[in-house]
Amino acid sequence: MSDQRLSGKTAVVTGAARGIGEAIARRLAQEGAAVVIADIDLAEAQAVAATLPGAVAAHVDIANDASVAALADFVGGRFGHCEILINNAAILDMTGIETMTMAHYRKVLDINQDGAVRATLAFLPLIKAAGEGRRIVNIASIMGVRGQPDAVPYSTAKGAIVNFTRAIAADLGRYGITVNAVAPGFIDTRMAHLPDGSGHEHDTDWFKDIYLKYGRILLGRAGTPGDIAGPVYFLCSTDAAYVTGQILLVDGGVSATF
Repeated sequence: MSDQRLSGKTAVVTGAARGIGEAIARRLAQEGAAVVIADIDLAEAQAVAATLPGAVAAHVDIANDASVAALADFVGGRFGHCEILINNAAILDMTGIETMTMAHYRKVLDINQDGAVRATLAFLPLIKAAGEGRRIVNIASIMGVRGQPDAVPYSTAKGAIVNFTRAIAADLGRYGITVNAVAPGFIDTRMAHLPDGSGHEHDTDWFKDIYLKYGRILLGRAGTPGDIAGPVYFLCSTDAAYVTGQILLVDGGVSATF
């Protein structure tokens, strides 16, 4: 049951047409926010927005300066304010150092790292001018705080998001704007499907053996997008008014083991 604690607030969620971003958008809308479903796939964004009261869809390519600026202009013109920015949009990439090229490395970082920077820069004037409850939440990953084979660009970008969160929290605290990150673990989304199309990583023998049979995930299961949406809502709520510069690992306990 919702208490509508975000009523009157505008929230922008990038990459909100599916997966974790969609779950976050739905939770924020449930709590009363007017949500902008921002995604590179406008048709999918429109389909999600149509199911949420007060939500609107908007196209954005977070790797493109002009596209991100246009999104901020749209939100400013439509709502006049923006209290909440969720930097969620990203691509999965599993590339190791031996097969990686600099061009590929830069492409992944341009989306997964610089995309959050672009959006923050574009929306900061709107957020600064808004009222109470101004929040920026970045979606990082446990791969940004732990090492994993064959994930150099992705892990590097998510690691940068971790410290980008702390750095801008230090800059924006003077305005009463909180900045935090949520770092998901293994989450059951479309992104978890194997690149070769052979199935889902959570159904593989290596996942079941390492993370379930031997207890690396303490709760014994992969997470759901809703498992991430709840903590993100908490960080956007008044309950988290004194929480900033923090990285919240939401991973079923996998980071607590070795």
